[in-house]
Amino acid sequence: MSTITTPPSPRPRRPLPQLMTLTDAAAERLRALYAKGQEGRTLRIGVSTKGCSGLSYRMDWVDGPGPGDEIVTDKGVTVLVDRKASLFLIGTVMDYEVKALTSGFTFTNPNEKGRCGCGESFHI
Repeated sequence: MSTITTPPSPRPRRPLPQLMTLTDAAAERLRALYAKGQEGRTLRIGVSTKGCSGLSYRMDWVDGPGPGDEIVTDKGVTVLVDRKASLFLIGTVMDYEVKALTSGFTFTNPNEKGRCGCGESFHI
């Protein structure tokens, strides 16, 4: 006598987190930059090997997406993410902070395991 077994149902996949999101402050600052000196260009975000912890965020203005760029649109603003950096940046939140002596874009990356003392580089 043979028995018929049904294959197990595939487990439902959980949705992947968004590659990158922008805070309201980051979106507002990028809109201002896109409207002024960087009109017609797009910010590309990547990761390079640099610093005492090994990795550093890199931002470059480009004329258009490259063949491997991921296009991220959040709050009506578009940024490009270098495909080589996408695994390092999944779930990252980009912010723009203004402090007493400095201002600039910051990244809150859930994949980071640590940063160097100066905060310029990180490791995963």
